[in-house]
Amino acid sequence: MSLQEIYGLDGKRALVTGGGTGIGKAIATCLAQSGAKVVIAGRRRDVLEEAAAEIGAGCEIALLDITRTEDIAAFEQALGPIDILINNAGNTLKKPFEDQTMDDFDRVFDVHVRGALELSRCVIRRMLAEQRTGSIQFLSSMTAYIGQPMVAGYTISKTAINGVVRGLSAEFAARGIRVNGVAPGWIDTDIFRTATKGDPARRDKILGRIPMGHLGQPEDIGWCCAFLAAPAARYVTGQVVLVDGGGATGF
Repeated sequence: MSLQEIYGLDGKRALVTGGGTGIGKAIATCLAQSGAKVVIAGRRRDVLEEAAAEIGAGCEIALLDITRTEDIAAFEQALGPIDILINNAGNTLKKPFEDQTMDDFDRVFDVHVRGALELSRCVIRRMLAEQRTGSIQFLSSMTAYIGQPMVAGYTISKTAINGVVRGLSAEFAARGIRVNGVAPGWIDTDIFRTATKGDPARRDKILGRIPMGHLGQPEDIGWCCAFLAAPAARYVTGQVVLVDGGGATGF
């Protein structure tokens, strides 16, 4: 096989939730550059259209509110066959644990876990019935490996995602569907810059925790997802790959 055949995604169709901004947009871009036909999904048409124009390569858009699980089956039916699903859509809430309510937790959990599970179930059903192959990926986080204050709901949700990867990979490996996760560390995105703006001490603490000494770029996550979807990773399932410059395990 050629390098393009091993690492390329020609002939594959991919869906990236939350694909209009940040890491999701970078993932979609890397998949498109690898040869996949990409659909980016989210709630805001204008954001999706702008991102699709930048991604190019025939990138499509699809409107989806991942929290409305009752609408997901109809969304998947209208979308058609998908070979690669990247469950990237996410949100967070920064708030002291003692002040958080169950509704606060639900707002985070509904996006990261419930919505992603329902979409994956619908996509997997079609994969089993029609393609008998596929790659499902979930975005975890280094927060599932280290403790960070004020984001209990996010931490719990991302830790649950690691269990989802283990459970689904075991269930579907023999039926041709690989399930993996990618856990980003601190990535240079608008969200990170907003969170650390005017707080140089926090930024310095973060950089001091990363053995490589610098933030990751969104495309670092994108290329990992592209690899996990490619034939090169055909014997890889049940794994959550930390892409964090060593931040979760280093000193």
